[in-house]
Parts: sequence; structure tokens; C-alpha cells
Amino acid sequence: MALLAGGRSGEHDVSLASAAAVRSGLQQAGHEPVSVEISRAGRWTRDGSPVVLDPGEGLLGCDVAFPVMHGPYGEDGTVQGLLEALDVPYVGAGVLTSALCMDKVLFKDLMGAARLPQVGYAALREGEDEAPLAELGLPVFVKPARMGSSVGISKVAVAADLPAALAAAFQHDPLVIVEAMSHGMEVECSVVGDAAPQASVPGEITFEGDWYDYEAKYRQGGMELIVPARLPEPVLEQVRGLAIEVFLRVGCAGMARCDFFVEDPEGEARVLVNELNTIPGFTETSVYARLFEESGMSYPALLDRLLAIALERHERMGRYRP
Repeated sequence: MALLAGGRSGEHDVSLASAAAVRSGLQQAGHEPVSVEISRAGRWTRDGSPVVLDPGEGLLGCDVAFPVMHGPYGEDGTVQGLLEALDVPYVGAGVLTSALCMDKVLFKDLMGAARLPQVGYAALREGEDEAPLAELGLPVFVKPARMGSSVGISKVAVAADLPAALAAAFQHDPLVIVEAMSHGMEVECSVVGDAAPQASVPGEITFEGDWYDYEAKYRQGGMELIVPARLPEPVLEQVRGLAIEVFLRVGCAGMARCDFFVEDPEGEARVLVNELNTIPGFTETSVYARLFEESGMSYPALLDRLLAIALERHERMGRYRP
């Protein structure tokens, strides 16, 4: 199988770290991964030699591909479309779902159309009137609409800081989303499967800083995962049910990590959908794998299942191809 890592996004190094762990886990599961590294310039190489891509002719003779690429040009449907053109089964969501979940505005619009609970938000393009942002109140989070790993995100507590935060976000994306702040507990739930997905036990994210930023996510000791989340059992089940509903509603496949805020967890708990990550961090200590480990599925077994789902999905979808 082909293991794809690196890529053109700002999350290049995160991708390489995830892929190194996946490679080890695949070997433990009895697979023979063929490592393909995509440079920051978009060049594909295997052991330093260029990889020739011939549409319809597969990829290096591999029976399945495993993209472990975060952010634009990896998680946004771009690589998925290329793998479709190569006619290679691949792990994870398809082209449309990948693009949809990468775009925070479109994702939240879809959740809103389905009347799923979420924080207030507004989309903004450069040069547009900022007046609608006042309805969100303060504090707010300003984010590039199509980035991940908290890249380019700012918390704004006073109105005077909003222009600088918008300028920082616009450096990464011409579309920005501004979200009202939730003071609820940050809870994450992993999902694996296809038509009948399985949700992990939910975990609670705690951190020392003011919010769950890039440093908290990737600095050693920057965050702590508490499993299961310190929530009443009915609320844990609500989180798991919503994770599966979101997974199915966007047409996801293979894997995803669904993130939530849980407000007033000790009272009339309100579970808010935040986002769905179609290629979450994938080291053995990343939240996605740890939640399944706590649910009784080892890292190698999880990887093995993802490959099986990819092959089954490709065979099933092949019945609809001309």
C-alpha cells in the first residue's frame, strides 16, 4: 500500500510525523507500506526518485493508498480527486466530503440547514462590510475558512483587535470565518466506518492556555486528554450519536474526528457541533487513535480496518462506474 505524506500546506511537518507513526503501525499489522513524500512544492518522490502518475494505471503497483496529509492540497479533496483519476482505492473521505469539511463556512452552513446546534458565526471576504460581525458579540475567534491545526487563528476579546486578527487570517485564505466563543467543555469523538460507522468513547480536552491553539495541540504537555470525558452517561451517548449523524450527513467514509463544545455539562447540557476532521492527527498518541485505543481497538487494528474499508468502498463504488 502507498503511504502519502507531506504536502504543500502549512501542516507539512505534522503530516510527516503522523505518517511515520502510521508506517510503524501498518508494519505491525502485517502490511508493507510504500512511502511517497510530497514536497512543499508539490513534487512526489519515492526514496528520492520522482513518482510518475499515469491516470487509470494505479500508483506504484499498490492495492490501496493511505493519504496522511493535513490541510489544503491533502485534506481538501485535491489528492482524493487525483487518486480517483488513478483508480486507486484510498483511505478516508471522498472528494466532495473532503472539500466540504475543509471549508468551515460550508460545513457550518450544512449543519445549520440540518438544524444541528452550533455556535454563532459569520463569513467574511476581503473588502466586505464587517458590520454583521457585531451581532456575534465578544470574544470571537477569527479563522481562515480552509486551514487546520489552528493555523492563522486569533482570539479577539476587544473590538480594537479585530482588524489585526482579520488581516492575519486573510494571509492564509481569502475567506474568513468569525465564530462566537463557547465557554463549554471541549469534547472530541472519533468515528470509523462507512455506511454503518462506529463512534469511540468521547474524550475531554484540557489545556493550560486561554484557548486550544497550535501550541497547546502540538507542544509536549500542551494538552491533556481525559477519557472518558467527565460527562453524564446520557450526554456521552448524545455526543457519540451526534458524531455519527454528522459523519453520515456529510457523506464521510473511513475515518473522522468530530469536535464539540458541551455547555452546562452538569445542568441542562447543550452539545454544540464544532467541526469534522476527515484526516485527523494520526500518531499513536493523537486524539483520534487514543480514543479508539480506550474503546478497545489497538492502533494496528484500527489501521487494518481503515484499509479494509477503503478496499470495500472502492469495490462497491466500482459497480456504478461505466
